[in-house]
Amino acid sequence: MKDMFPRSLCYAGTRRILSSAARVRGANRTTLSRFVHATRSPGSVASLRTLTPGLVITAASIVAGTGLYYVSDFMMHSHPILNDSSSIDNLEAFPEGLKDNHPLRKFDSVYELVPGLRKDMPMKEKMETLLKFYQKEIVAAIEHADSSSQKFITDEWSRGEGLGGGITRVFQDGRVFEKGGVNFSAIYGTLPPAAVQRMKANHKDIQIPESSKLPFYACGLSLVIHPRHYLAPSVHMNYRYFETRNDDGTPQAWWFGGGQDLSPMYYNEADAVHFHALLKDVCDHHDPTYYQRFKKWADDYFLIKYRGEARGIGGIFFDDLNEKEAEQHFLFVADALSRFLPSYLPAVRRAYEMSDEPRPTPEEGKHWQGLRRGRYVEFNLAVDRGTSFGLQTPGSRVESILMTLPKNASWEYNYHPTPGSLEAKTVEVLKNPKDYV
Repeated sequence: MKDMFPRSLCYAGTRRILSSAARVRGANRTTLSRFVHATRSPGSVASLRTLTPGLVITAASIVAGTGLYYVSDFMMHSHPILNDSSSIDNLEAFPEGLKDNHPLRKFDSVYELVPGLRKDMPMKEKMETLLKFYQKEIVAAIEHADSSSQKFITDEWSRGEGLGGGITRVFQDGRVFEKGGVNFSAIYGTLPPAAVQRMKANHKDIQIPESSKLPFYACGLSLVIHPRHYLAPSVHMNYRYFETRNDDGTPQAWWFGGGQDLSPMYYNEADAVHFHALLKDVCDHHDPTYYQRFKKWADDYFLIKYRGEARGIGGIFFDDLNEKEAEQHFLFVADALSRFLPSYLPAVRRAYEMSDEPRPTPEEGKHWQGLRRGRYVEFNLAVDRGTSFGLQTPGSRVESILMTLPKNASWEYNYHPTPGSLEAKTVEVLKNPKDYV
């Protein structure tokens, strides 16, 4: 039963039940939702076991029979899953496409899901098939969520005969999303001696050929999305596969890398918990050590050291992953990709929800959004190793590399937010990474 209905689905179902109970009893849904999310807030001593008897009885009366399994499972684990459109207070105020849910897929189901994917394929073909599938799915979902006539433009490119190429998909000036890109690439080439020596430090199984130049293959899916709304976070995701190759074209050394991270303009506890909870579920399914290892890696990597603050609230990040069989790592990457849309789009939808939480005025929000995007630009151009490597590579596609930058950003000399303000509270979180789940 647990395999057929993942625990996260049970949590989502319970949240709908509790929302329904609140409506029946005339309770304020936003207040109830905030209480449920607070039960997993870091440092919180609240627990669903402290729910009033009346509310528990009301919820239980709605879910007779087997439905009680959901309530008991939720009370045991109290994971908030926000992928639920029942929390929308004023549906008419929402972009139509944001009303839809994206269900959580069963773990390890990639071969049932992706057309043309087979277990007996070489790993590079598996990864290309997987990444192209998710590029199409994510592009379609973002276009739908944007609720406008705006579409991604497609730019297919080639590095030349036998050198590979890619598909750049870029979105701009939509109703919900100001700018974004979802890029796939699969390339072949040779590594110069200096690069080979650096890689050999982390990969002892690399064999240096007599020519000192090492053939390689790399493929990846990389995306960045920047919404219009100042309460909606930007998001970054990248999953990739790399292998060095023998002279006859067979694989030599290989590894996986990637991750995803969230960059809010204004810190929202519920968004942070939800995003990290889904990533932790994926990590825990494949290896109980993954989440803490990869979260710390993300916290360290996305730090703007000269400012002492992070680009966002992190997520997971990993590289050189080859400690298990390649198939096991492939299934981990596939499951992580399947959680992208359910982990991110609820945070965008939440920006449009009615709420009695303190919020900035539109003028304050847009001003702060510009400054936070300035930090995003700083990280990408001054800190990010991938951007630096790409821009220094002869013949690189500069437009594809700089696709990650927001359309609008700003800087102000020596700007400091007012102490105690929403902006100052956000900076405090960015300067002090914490545990969310």
